[in-house]
Amino acid sequence: MKKLNPLDASWLQVESRDTPMHVAQLQIFSLPADAPEGFVLDLVARAKASKDLQEPWNLKLRGGRALPVWIEDDKVDMDYHFRHLSVPRPGGERELGVLVSLLHSTQLDLSRPLWECTMIEGLEGNRVALYTKIHHSLVDGVSGARMMSRVFSPDPEARNMVAPWRVPPPEKTRREKVPAAPAANPMQVIKEQFGAKTKSAAALIAALRRLRRAKKTPGDALVGPFAGPKSVLNGRVNQARRFATQQYDLAELKSLAAKADCSLNDIVLYLCATALRRFLGELDQLPAAPLTAGIPVNVRPADDQSTGNAISFIMATLATDIADPLARLAAIKASTARAKEHLQAMPKSALTQYTMMIMGPYTLQLLTGLGGRAKPVFNITISNVPGPDRPLYWNGAKLEATYPVSLIAHGGALNITCLSYAGTMNFGFTGCRDTLPHMQRIAVYTGDALHELRELMAAPPP
Repeated sequence: MKKLNPLDASWLQVESRDTPMHVAQLQIFSLPADAPEGFVLDLVARAKASKDLQEPWNLKLRGGRALPVWIEDDKVDMDYHFRHLSVPRPGGERELGVLVSLLHSTQLDLSRPLWECTMIEGLEGNRVALYTKIHHSLVDGVSGARMMSRVFSPDPEARNMVAPWRVPPPEKTRREKVPAAPAANPMQVIKEQFGAKTKSAAALIAALRRLRRAKKTPGDALVGPFAGPKSVLNGRVNQARRFATQQYDLAELKSLAAKADCSLNDIVLYLCATALRRFLGELDQLPAAPLTAGIPVNVRPADDQSTGNAISFIMATLATDIADPLARLAAIKASTARAKEHLQAMPKSALTQYTMMIMGPYTLQLLTGLGGRAKPVFNITISNVPGPDRPLYWNGAKLEATYPVSLIAHGGALNITCLSYAGTMNFGFTGCRDTLPHMQRIAVYTGDALHELRELMAAPPP
């Protein structure tokens, strides 16, 4: 039996039919040239036969959402959790996107282990796809990407590889291997805990004061909650999802970042902001005030391969009110720099409390039914997750692309998450089909924004 921390449990509290709180990955493989006719059927059969499940694949809830704890389930129904489907041959990106949108629209069964996996055949170019969704209370973007990357091998000749749910976490992050701390003086422990809590409280108060001061100071690039306008992105949603993808060359994005003297994440935000400005402008729905982004930040150590949630949030302007592209990028750069400075000013002991404080209004809106009706905490979630930097294989099938499929909720009808992999940046656009019709245009417009920025960076300065 294992208790959930407050951040993990919060994803369960806001779960509903219209706002299922699962995240997913869509991984596309090219089959090996020598693959026999029954290659995929053999993969499916061996995956279903895998019974010895590792955490978090074998965990299910007990106590309901009010007092949730994880317990192990030793009778997981693999026919339910692992499915085998096909798109009409020869399936292209559209057919795959339609199927993934349908799969992502359905809520996970809270009485079972909170994951489902689907092998998808029928793709053109001798390809297959693996769609894996898992509840956000079990993984965040970083831990989910790391967990799935451990399944695969850099060796194209490796065979007889196990299914994702059979791969154990690395030894050094397994809790049962962590040695117990030596006994300490009880009075010293009390003194240290009191000192840490006092320091955390002081840091939180200082952070709130900085946000309040920034809001009252013209020209301060620090963005806090409720700074963005209400927009078409921030209405109510239903369970119907739409999913779109784009893949770009990572080296080019890094080169543009170097030329603009900004971070890779600033370039990602710029592409998204420029696409949103165009999309909303065509709908005659572009607010006069700039949209804001909520940006998850990984706060776990680099060698921590554990699951669960270890994130905080920063907020930044998307400068969608600025027509000039380079001025828009400069405003984004200034805003993210101030946001990082704000977060780094806090001790690690205060990060969880700060995250809960920042996300508290967001969670409260969802719990009270105000989400999509009140002013949004931020307009859109945009996340950039680092992934494997070398090509990977699964029983000889090469992983060509891996796209994040994220969650949306009332008040946030669009999520854009990026995952780097083997020299590429893979964008996943998850939106509400009915709240944002033709959402796929935003994905296409990021490509146009990249082309425009490429030309601007190549041009001599005025």
